[in-house]
Amino acid sequence: MGDKDYRRFDRQFDRLERQVPRGVARFLMWLRRPYARLVRIPLGLVLVLGGVFSFLPVLGIWMLPLGLLLLAVDLPFLRGPLGSWLVRGQRWWERRRRRK
Repeated sequence: MGDKDYRRFDRQFDRLERQVPRGVARFLMWLRRPYARLVRIPLGLVLVLGGVFSFLPVLGIWMLPLGLLLLAVDLPFLRGPLGSWLVRGQRWWERRRRRK
């Protein structure tokens, strides 16, 4: 089950990288490399914390899912739920875009 979750999470993360601007995609690819762990974990924690305090003017709720995605690269128990969330989010976005 863990391997299946990792593959789904990895596929969805790849899909997300294809949909964002090139500079952002390159940064995300770099963050997913094993040697970027020392940057990825603190950055993920800061983003989750910023998402929790999204009521403040500069911080936003967008920080929470991004931080969780970065943490899921290193924390296997987050991959399953976030992989499912990414699939549902992609489907919702496609339906929304088709309606417009």
